[in-house]
Amino acid sequence: MRDWVNTPTEDMGPQQLEDAARALADAHGAQVEAITGDELLKQNFPAIHAVGRASHRAPRLIVLRWGKDSDPALALVGKGVCFDTGGLDIKPADGMRNMKKDMGGAAHALALAGLVMAQQLPVRLTLLISAVENAIGPDAFRPGEIIATRKGLSVEIDNTDAEGRLVLCDALTFAGEQKPDLVLDFATLTGAARIALGPDLPALFSNDDTVAQQWLQAGDETRDPVWRMPLWRPYLRYLSSGVADLANAGSRMAGSVTAALYLERFLENDQRWAHLDVYAWNDGERPGRPAGGEALALRSAWAMLKARYA
Repeated sequence: MRDWVNTPTEDMGPQQLEDAARALADAHGAQVEAITGDELLKQNFPAIHAVGRASHRAPRLIVLRWGKDSDPALALVGKGVCFDTGGLDIKPADGMRNMKKDMGGAAHALALAGLVMAQQLPVRLTLLISAVENAIGPDAFRPGEIIATRKGLSVEIDNTDAEGRLVLCDALTFAGEQKPDLVLDFATLTGAARIALGPDLPALFSNDDTVAQQWLQAGDETRDPVWRMPLWRPYLRYLSSGVADLANAGSRMAGSVTAALYLERFLENDQRWAHLDVYAWNDGERPGRPAGGEALALRSAWAMLKARYA
């Protein structure tokens, strides 16, 4: 997992993420398909396409399937933004420096899928990776545009640097269509989560108290903690739009909460779901934790799933 995050973007773009998923599938007898480029529009994944269309490397949704139809369905979703310039709302130099790690959520989801398959957890697994590069170019999506989503909700682009939630929302809608018992998504989504909790504590959001408590308990037992944050739904007002169903951003208030609330809009009300806003990085050397890519809450996620399904 660290190697995927540490690999420079030149050698870890959307195609290489697909290659990693295919290698994992080959090792465990899974099936993989990739919906790539303009095929995303034909198959109704317009938000993923909008974010990735400006790059010379085609955006894609990577879909891995494994397990028996008779087992409970589990969906894992990962944000695979292989490099994030911020788009036309360009990041400053210090904010862009380590953006090769913006596919850290995808790396977490891939690694967890590998554990599920290697340990033969009795689930029917669907792994979804939205793999894009948020590039600057003539075809880059723009602030003020209104984009479509698979869910049918229209989204006004307030900030092109809030792109992770755009590539995730189509994947989450698709995950929910599989009617899984549980959806987990992993994303290096907001700086606000890091301001609130620092680099070591991933922010956990869930619409199900039992799932959240299971993950918190697993974190304590494995010493791989998560910290639950509130899905405070009145803050949806910060994502209001006068011309679309919602905006992708809009306020500096409660940034990690509003990002999670945005994602929740793309799931059905009865769908159990947990979202992990993770840093996926160590800024410096520590014992047992080299500088660079880092797995956070991966061990506790596995412990939670094992307790839930094994």
